[in-house]
Amino acid sequence: MLDEIVFGATFVIALGSSIAMLFAPNAVHVALFLVAGQVALALAFLLQGAFFIAAIQIILYAGAIMVLFLFVIMLLGVDRREILVEPLAGQRPLAAVMGVLLAVLIGYVAFNSVDLVTSAAGEGALNAANRDPGNVTAIARSLFGDFLLPFEVTSVLLVVAIVGVMVLARRIQAPGRDLFMDGKEAEEVAA
Repeated sequence: MLDEIVFGATFVIALGSSIAMLFAPNAVHVALFLVAGQVALALAFLLQGAFFIAAIQIILYAGAIMVLFLFVIMLLGVDRREILVEPLAGQRPLAAVMGVLLAVLIGYVAFNSVDLVTSAAGEGALNAANRDPGNVTAIARSLFGDFLLPFEVTSVLLVVAIVGVMVLARRIQAPGRDLFMDGKEAEEVAA
């Protein structure tokens, strides 16, 4: 009974934050709604017993990547006037078509996966993957053993990307002019 209540609350939070994300006028609010959706998704993973995926969801997506998004939003200073200008013509219809295509693809994979899991061969494969040492240990050995170098190269690439964004977004200002002043205020201070 408690599982159903928690699942219902998780569903309401995830769906509500997703819908609010679509209609929020401020980019920072959109990022915060996305964090709420990621946390709700992590809770749904916990209810299913997928502890590793839930931890990765919180640490990686709700933590590191969302902090990076907020950092870039704050650094670039997204203005509401910029949101109204569409930089690429036809981008919204293309995004709608790609979204429908993605939904169809996810439905197809989900439908075929149910058949695979319910078959005898699929059940045996799932049981073999979950035997000792278990999924979490096997994923950790693979990630931090076989794929340690690509994992670290990716982290260095992300740090370089952050520094690149900082260099590109840096505003060069005239001497004696405060970054937060508009032109009239700077002239008054200079006079």
